[in-house]
Amino acid sequence: MLSTSLTKRETTGAFALIDSLVRHGVKHIFGYPGGAILPIYDELYAWEKEGFIEHILVRHEQGAAHASDAYARSTGKVGVCFATSGPGATNLVTGIATAHMDSIPIVIITGQVGRSFIGTDAFQEIDIFGITLPIVKHSYVVRDTKEMSRIVAAAFFIAKYGRPGPVLIDVPKDVGLEQCSYEPVEPGNINLLGCPPLIHHNRKRIEQAASLIKQSNQPLLYVGGGAVVSGAYKEVSELSDYLQIPVATTLMGKGIIDENSVLSLGMLGMHGTVYANYAVSECDLLIALGARFDDRVTGKLDEFACHAQVIHVDIDPAEVGKNRIPQIGIIGEVKDVVQELLTYIKETGKPNPEQTQPWRKRLNRWRNEYPLLVPKNAQNLSPQEVISEISKYSSDAYWTTDVGQHQMWAAQFVRTSQRKWITSAGLGTMGYGLPAAIGTQIAHPNSQVICISGDASFQMNMQELGTVAQYSLPIKIMIINNRWQGMVRQWQQAFYGERYSHSNMEKGAPNFIQLAEAFGIKGILKKNRSELSESIKSIMEYDGPIVVDFQVIPDANCYPMVAPGKSNAQMIGV
Repeated sequence: MLSTSLTKRETTGAFALIDSLVRHGVKHIFGYPGGAILPIYDELYAWEKEGFIEHILVRHEQGAAHASDAYARSTGKVGVCFATSGPGATNLVTGIATAHMDSIPIVIITGQVGRSFIGTDAFQEIDIFGITLPIVKHSYVVRDTKEMSRIVAAAFFIAKYGRPGPVLIDVPKDVGLEQCSYEPVEPGNINLLGCPPLIHHNRKRIEQAASLIKQSNQPLLYVGGGAVVSGAYKEVSELSDYLQIPVATTLMGKGIIDENSVLSLGMLGMHGTVYANYAVSECDLLIALGARFDDRVTGKLDEFACHAQVIHVDIDPAEVGKNRIPQIGIIGEVKDVVQELLTYIKETGKPNPEQTQPWRKRLNRWRNEYPLLVPKNAQNLSPQEVISEISKYSSDAYWTTDVGQHQMWAAQFVRTSQRKWITSAGLGTMGYGLPAAIGTQIAHPNSQVICISGDASFQMNMQELGTVAQYSLPIKIMIINNRWQGMVRQWQQAFYGERYSHSNMEKGAPNFIQLAEAFGIKGILKKNRSELSESIKSIMEYDGPIVVDFQVIPDANCYPMVAPGKSNAQMIGV
């Protein structure tokens, strides 16, 4: 039996790595072996055999990065992935960038050629340290085997510290094989010189923020992914309910409050709801919690919330004032800041709810006048109706999406809750959905996981059906098949004179049903509206993985839409 409570002893670098991962609570690793990382995989063999850890074999390294990313998003823990040197490492880059843009904590471990070969252009040598430098929080090349345990402890600390993100550990092959004097470093028992202490918010600014809230007649909460990372679900909901302040979320902030609440305005921005975009255009106080004033949210920046004073709460000082100068900037964990703000307001007295009642009535009028529409064709399937119906039968599911029209429709029509909405927001990575569903299902084996994909996005990483089949993961894969790169086609129609340059995907498209069956996975084709609701119900009840090809209206557009360079109040399709 392997021990995880070793004292100082002689062992290998590979042993030190796996032992350190187990000590940090790692239960699952997503990866793909290769020459330079074989010493680590050889050590992993023994640990898996004893049941300490499980490795999930993906079919492409990008899938490993996305799966570990989704594992982290859905659990709040650090995700871990392995890849070998050279092309194995470079295949991770898109996944690392995806995690970096959305502030997701993952630790990436890559094999590298032996130390004596570094810099010689050896077989499968690549400077993955240099390549990923702009898209990680920190990187390590393990040159001293005795440093392995300390480096792993530092990587896990940095990945979660402050604003989370990816950390890379590059391990030369001979480091994995080399004997060393091993003294484990326990989780959290690390002192990093040069790591700046987190800035704690100023009590005076809490008081100033409370004062602005009490003066406001038309307040709005603008909530982003930082609130999700902080785990501020209870606090944001309580702030909204106690003060009766409506909430608009970013794509990353979706699920932070009960989306069936009368105070939930849904997503704002380019494809946000009309009433959320009108609200941000008319509010007199914008309370931004863990949001970064991204261009897809703000539209024309100088007209975004142009009548409002701004309170901006974020853990990253670089974000406060980067795109919009707030009247009050508060640096700190969203959860902690909101809790202190609530406590102060309760102690000093909350504003009269009558003060903001006309504002809420106005928002409700907009909600009734401009609802999200679900087109219903007599015979053909509309993508909005398909996604809306899926949502009805999946109240407690985890959702992953790819990127494009289907992603925006899912954001509009799916009702979800904390850490159950998993999508590539900042980078907009096609091919994310399926491997993300794998990572989510591994993390939550007894939960329902639904992947909403498009026919173009699905083809980016469809080889991961092999991973789904190997591990019998009961993922429900819903392909919204319009035979186009849907969002590209919509932009070409709206802004490029209907010149559809290389956006049609009909020729050369696989038969998705036969493809699924080739992997031993059930496949279903749906073309018309008859018994749509009943079909989705039976799909959800199916005990196993399933791929459903919903062949929808090919030219459906995603509305509302804020055109580039326009303000959020100037929406197309309203």
